[in-house]
Amino acid sequence: MAQENAANSKNKVAIVTGGSRGLGRNTAVSLAKHGVDTIITYHSNRAEADTAVSEIQALGRKSVALQLDTGKSATFDAFAVEVKHALNDTWDRDTFDYLVNNAGISAPGSITDMKEEDFDRLYNIHFKGVFFLTQKLLPSIKDGGRIVNISSGLARFALPGYAVYGSLKGAIEVMTRYMAKELGPRGIAVNVVAPGAIETDFGGGSVRDNPQANKFVASITAMGRAGLPDDIGPMIAVLLSDENRWMTAQRLEVSGGMFL
Repeated sequence: MAQENAANSKNKVAIVTGGSRGLGRNTAVSLAKHGVDTIITYHSNRAEADTAVSEIQALGRKSVALQLDTGKSATFDAFAVEVKHALNDTWDRDTFDYLVNNAGISAPGSITDMKEEDFDRLYNIHFKGVFFLTQKLLPSIKDGGRIVNISSGLARFALPGYAVYGSLKGAIEVMTRYMAKELGPRGIAVNVVAPGAIETDFGGGSVRDNPQANKFVASITAMGRAGLPDDIGPMIAVLLSDENRWMTAQRLEVSGGMFL
């Protein structure tokens, strides 16, 4: 089956933002296992990005790392040009197949205490950045391609301190439906994946490294544990496969059943 998937995905290229670490890296590696090449982006840690590229290449796939701050939309035109160069130089083509808008940060704060600069940073990365990066890359996305936007379980349930983050992820879910509507004539499917609490370094590694937080997550999750990167990346890889070509405008929560 794995060989069949690889054959069906031959020469497919995905862009995964924030692909040098955490869920983004797991997604890029999972795509490689399904025979998909990747352009991953990183914010500032080039060495970390290089190790991700090496991991993907060790699986027999091609990968390129490009620097990108998804909170700075003024840089997106230049990034789109870099993408075209990478596609031409590495794959001898001028289009790519899949876009995974994954890059994100955590900046918790109550409604009472949230600082405006933190609000703006969250907004620029989690909503404005996703909107305009997708816009700038649309000319290079192949007709019949796929877009996956990353949301969060926090768009469905509420935890104190995540009002801004959760609200922006809710906006992403609405925007996904509009993208699906507008890009449908090009055969581009657009869906949203909403992970629950995952053991990564996101948010300072609180779920992974804080025993109390991990225990709490397990206690309110139907499957009885916190999520792992391997619970998310492979699911996204399967979602992007040809078998799911008729699914669009859907929200898929991958949380192990949090707060049911």
